[in-house]
Amino acid sequence: MTNITITGGAGYIGSVLAPYLLQQGYGVTVLDNFTHNQPTLLDSCIHPHFDLIRGDCRDAAMVRKAIAKADVIIPLAAVVGAPACDADQTATQTINLDAIRLLLSLRSSAQAIVSPCTNSGYGIGEQGSFCTEESPLRPISLYGRTKVEAEKAILDAGNSISLRLATVFGASPRMRMDLLVNDFVYRAFKDRFLVIFEGHFKRNYLHIRDVARAFHHAIANFETMKNQPYNAGLSDANLSKLELCGRIQLQIPDFYFVEGAIGKDPDKRDYIVSNSKIERTGYKPAYSLDDGIAELRKVYTILRAKPFGNV
Repeated sequence: MTNITITGGAGYIGSVLAPYLLQQGYGVTVLDNFTHNQPTLLDSCIHPHFDLIRGDCRDAAMVRKAIAKADVIIPLAAVVGAPACDADQTATQTINLDAIRLLLSLRSSAQAIVSPCTNSGYGIGEQGSFCTEESPLRPISLYGRTKVEAEKAILDAGNSISLRLATVFGASPRMRMDLLVNDFVYRAFKDRFLVIFEGHFKRNYLHIRDVARAFHHAIANFETMKNQPYNAGLSDANLSKLELCGRIQLQIPDFYFVEGAIGKDPDKRDYIVSNSKIERTGYKPAYSLDDGIAELRKVYTILRAKPFGNV
C-alpha cells in the first residue's frame, strides 16, 4: 500500500482530499494544528489506514513523525490568500516557506512530493495570451511570493510535482465562503445583489473535487510527470468576474450585479490560463463551473450565516 502524508490535511482542500485518497486505497496520515477549530475528517477516523497527528508543520519532531512511513508527501499546510497572509506576515513566511524548507531537509530523496502552488503567481497576464508553465512568474502579493518561492525550492529538490491550482470552488467540510465563486454564489443566493470591483479581471477556476482528482492523477502518474509544474483548472472557465456573475445569474435569475470602483485585488490577478499540459497527461476535470454553482445553492440552503472564512 502506498502511504501518503498530508500536512494541513484538515483544511479546505485536505478535508476533501484525505477521504478521497482513502477511497482510492491509499494509506493517509494527516498532520494539522486545527487552527480554525474545524471538526473535519470525523468520517475518516473509522478507517484502519487513516492516521491523524495534531501538530504544527513547523515543528521538526512532528514533521519527522508524520512523514516516517510516507511514500508521497502533500504539503497543503499554508496561510492561504492575500488577506490572510497580510494579516499575519510572520506566520505566512514560516508556514508557507520555512516549513517547506524544513520538510525538504527531513524527507528522504525517495519520498515523492506533490505540492500545490497557485496560478495567482502569474500576477498580471499579457492581454489575450494564455499563461503556460513557461510563462514568467510575477507574483504581487506576499501570498503569491511565498508560494512561488516554495514551488522553486520543491522542484529544485527533485522527485516532486507542482500543481498550479486555479481558484478553487465548491463544498468542503472545512468550508471557505471567502473564495471568489463560493462568495459570489452566497451573495447571489442570500442578498440577491453584488457590487463588483475590477469586474473585467479574469482568472481560471477548478472544483475542489477535481483538485483531489488532480493530486490522485499526479500520484498515479508520478514517474512520467515528475519534476515539472502543471497548471490545473477548467479550460472552459477563464472568466472575468462579470462573466462569472452572468453564469450565476443563469441559475439565480433574480440576482442583480453592478460594477463599481470599491476595491482592488491585492494579487492583481488578471490572466487566462492554459491547462493543456496536464490534460495531455490524461487528466480532465469532471465538474463544471455550473455544477459547482448548483452545488453551492444547496450548500447555502443549509449554511444560513457566513462564519466560514480564512481571516
